[in-house]
Order: sequence, then structure tokens, then C-alpha cells
Amino acid sequence: MDYLLLPSLSFLVGIIVGLTGIGGASLITPMLIVIFQVPPAIAVSSDVVAATLMKVIGGLQHWRQQTLDLTVVKWLVLGSVPGALTGVGILYLIQQTGTFSLNAILLPAIGLMILLVTVTGLLQLLNFVPILQLPTAPQFDLTTLGGRSFTLGVGAILGCMVGLTSVSSGSLFAIVLLTFFRLESQKLVGTDIAQAAILLFFTSLGHLGLGTVDWSLVLPIWCGTVPGVLIGAHLCKFVPQRPLRLVIYAILISASWKLIAPE
Repeated sequence: MDYLLLPSLSFLVGIIVGLTGIGGASLITPMLIVIFQVPPAIAVSSDVVAATLMKVIGGLQHWRQQTLDLTVVKWLVLGSVPGALTGVGILYLIQQTGTFSLNAILLPAIGLMILLVTVTGLLQLLNFVPILQLPTAPQFDLTTLGGRSFTLGVGAILGCMVGLTSVSSGSLFAIVLLTFFRLESQKLVGTDIAQAAILLFFTSLGHLGLGTVDWSLVLPIWCGTVPGVLIGAHLCKFVPQRPLRLVIYAILISASWKLIAPE
């Protein structure tokens, strides 16, 4: 294990997360698996625990900057936390039965989740191309019962995905925020990171119970991501979001293919 390379790469990931709210687990989990040859089960659990501190610090920074929507955070979390704990529970049952290899299941699952994140993100970006005229999604109104119910449902589904794979605590939620809540770029990023911080806190408790967290991975990741996310959150107010996301999605396509179809 190269303990100089891991915090260096994690620092870059932290900047990306602070800037866009996406790319945390989608980049760190495959990085651990592909570059550092970490077993998928350990990579997922260690990444969840490591990402929690990064997201908490990034969320606090955005809260101080007033670049988040606390109401949206509250209703998404009320759905995503039970969903995430359900996902962790499924992993626990698989581990206890011993019928299937947890690593064999997680590897393609993580790859497919990253691919879903990428394709959905690219489709969302295409909404800015006038020629395509993609249908406009409904907007969730949190002052109504229907809007709150839909928000809880979406949060629960995505939370379960996070509990199972550690991926999309930022990526798919960012797309949901932009699509169904019409948040501006800066508030979208801050809201995304804040809800992910709460979601990952409870998810990490579940993964600690699985016994698959490697603290020799978590600590170097913290050393890189924590300063990175603070820098990224500060730069968020100035850097154009769309071109940056296109670059990230290009990286995610490569990472997902490595996991789905390893050589």
C-alpha cells in the first residue's frame, strides 16, 4: 500500500466533491479496488466511513456560506437514512448466510451503480441542449403532502443503493436536487453534501457493524479529502459546474467499466 499516493489522490477527490457534490464514493471506491487492490467489501465500508468526515466538514462549510437548503436536506434525509440502513441490512444477511461471496456481488454492483450515475448525469446535462427538448420533470413542492411523499420515496430508494454499494450519496442525489427541486448550482452542491453527510453518518455505523472497515485506509483518505473538500467548497462559488461535471463523468465511465468487466 502506497500511503503517500492514497492521500494525494484523495485530496483531488475532496476538491471535486467540494466543487460539485459528486464523485466521492464513485471515485474513491473504484480507486481502492483498481489501484490499491482492496477487496470490494472492505473498499465499500472503508470508503463510507472515510467519506462521512469529508461530507460533514464540507456541509458545515456550505452552511457557513449559506449555500444550502435545509428544508430539502431534512426531507431527503428522512427517506434516505432508513433506506441506507436497509441496504446495509441486506449486506449483513448476505454475509451471515455465506451462500454468496460478498466481494463477487459487490464488484459488478458498484460498477453498475457508477454507470447509472454517469448515464443519468449525462442525460441531465443534455437538458441544457435546446435541440433535444427533453421532457421537463415535475417539481417537488415540500409544502404539500405529495411533494414530501415523493421526496421521502426517492430518498429511500437512493439511500438503499448507498447502503449496498457506498456509491451515489452525492451523484444521484445531485441529479435529483437539480431535476425535482430546481436548485441553483451553488445551493445544489451545498444541499447535496449536507444531506450526504447525515446519510453517510448512519450508513457508516451499519458498516462498522459488518466488521469490514480498514482504518489503515480510512486515515490516509481523511488526510487527503478533508483539506480537499474545504478548498473545493470555497472554489464552488467561482468555478463553472457544467464543464467540470463532464470531465468527472468521463472518469466515471472508465471506472465503472473496469469494475463491470475486469481484465
